Amino acid sequence: MAVNKLDISMMEDVGTSASQLVQRDGSGNLPAVDGSQLTNVDPGFTQSTSDPTVSTNPSGGVGSVWYNKTSGEAYICTDATAGANVWTNVGAGTGDVAPVPAALGNLYGYHHGGYHGGTDNTIDKFSFSSDGNASDVGDSTYDHYGSSTSSDRGNGYGFCFGSSGPWRNTIEKVSYTTDGNATDHADLLTTLATAGGHTSEFYGWASGGANGPRVNVIQKFQFSTTNNSTDVADINALQGAIAGNSSTTHGYSCGGVVSGDYALNTIYKFAFASTANSTDIANLTRGPTGAAGVDSSTYGYVAGGDIGPSASNVIDKHSFSTDTDSTDVGDLTTTSKFFIAGQSATTYGYISGGTSSSNIIEKWAHATDGNATDVGNLTQGRNYAGGNQY
Repeated sequence: MAVNKLDISMMEDVGTSASQLVQRDGSGNLPAVDGSQLTNVDPGFTQSTSDPTVSTNPSGGVGSVWYNKTSGEAYICTDATAGANVWTNVGAGTGDVAPVPAALGNLYGYHHGGYHGGTDNTIDKFSFSSDGNASDVGDSTYDHYGSSTSSDRGNGYGFCFGSSGPWRNTIEKVSYTTDGNATDHADLLTTLATAGGHTSEFYGWASGGANGPRVNVIQKFQFSTTNNSTDVADINALQGAIAGNSSTTHGYSCGGVVSGDYALNTIYKFAFASTANSTDIANLTRGPTGAAGVDSSTYGYVAGGDIGPSASNVIDKHSFSTDTDSTDVGDLTTTSKFFIAGQSATTYGYISGGTSSSNIIEKWAHATDGNATDVGNLTQGRNYAGGNQY
């Protein structure tokens, strides 16, 4: 085998330039080199001039580290769900990067069907980013009223329908990424109207409602399949005309009416992760029927509703983190608001309709308690409708 001759002078050519040997100094330290010239070295983290986003899908999954070299913030991925990642801030700053809760939207509000002298199948859409009127963007599968809703991160689901014909048990699905008509997604356990509508990450939920007599069933259906709903638990009362709230972990069935047309001021709470029945955790300031349930990331709001001889304009607010009674934090623009559609944006709560003649869209800020303001109109006045968001 041939052996090349080694010139000792080659060992003396040290430095950080091309073809030179890298030599440690007297303290054992390597000289400074251009890091961009180091290849196939895994630094163990991603370095960027910006923060990660919920759509930043790390190849390393949970435990991946992201360093923002502009702000000095550091994040660790604690949930590697594609398109809905959670990056927890472990630096000196505050604020995690997490997806908007499934029950909230940041683009549009929707008003499904309703009643205006007759049942209706119109799907109205209005913007969360700029105040203005709604536009007609599609139709439900049939005319209906008394509907409830859930939503995932791209579709709306309407269910619990009364109808001008026979009552229905249809769960219909509407794509919010492309305007258009609803399609039949699955079925509830039975025909139903005026139930509480709730949203968790992967499921839609209905609590209570009426199918002639009032019921106390909590049922859920999966967004990703066309399987029919299943009975998973019960709320505390045979109850209809419920305002539904949703945190990331629990559903809340608020107000409503029981047998004998007795109105409740109760807030019932049930866990999305278990099959346990609901518990009575607190009270509203009044006993509304047909109020709108609206959510922020930390509070549930119950707006308007019928409280006996007259309708209410009160906006109640209850905390998701503590099981305490609600407080009156503001008023709607008028008192004639019952069986209202509610829409939950990240920064504002919205309601639309509220009587067969009212076409008003109004909103209030989550950050500051206060009264609602009139910000637009539906294509026509309707109540007994379902509200949703994207």
